[in-house]
Amino acid sequence: MLRTIDGEVHVLLIRDPYRKWGLPKGHLEGEEAPADAAIREVREETGLSDLLLGPELGEIDWVFRSGRTRIHKFCRFYLMASRQGEAVPQVAEGISEVLWLPAREAERRVTYDNAREMIHRAIEHLPWEAL
Repeated sequence: MLRTIDGEVHVLLIRDPYRKWGLPKGHLEGEEAPADAAIREVREETGLSDLLLGPELGEIDWVFRSGRTRIHKFCRFYLMASRQGEAVPQVAEGISEVLWLPAREAERRVTYDNAREMIHRAIEHLPWEAL
């Protein structure tokens, strides 16, 4: 999620339930297309509704455990922009904070290497006309 603030491109980070900085992400619901899921999840996790969808940035995957079950999860990311609106964390899902940071600072602050790669790919698309 990108936004131009005071002439500089910023990235929106979220603080997840593990108190780590990452990017909004989620899962498909039913027969939902990946791009539609991306928009829905960003809206839910950040409260932003005026979203512009750009090109796909790539897919990440990770493995975690839920009890005794090993889960391998995949997530596709898209370049997105938000020109207006206040970002609000989805506290019910464990998101405790949202933060707009200049792109290079966000790249340094994000906790997860795979999310850092998505920010790097987003920066490579700049300048993007939607901003």
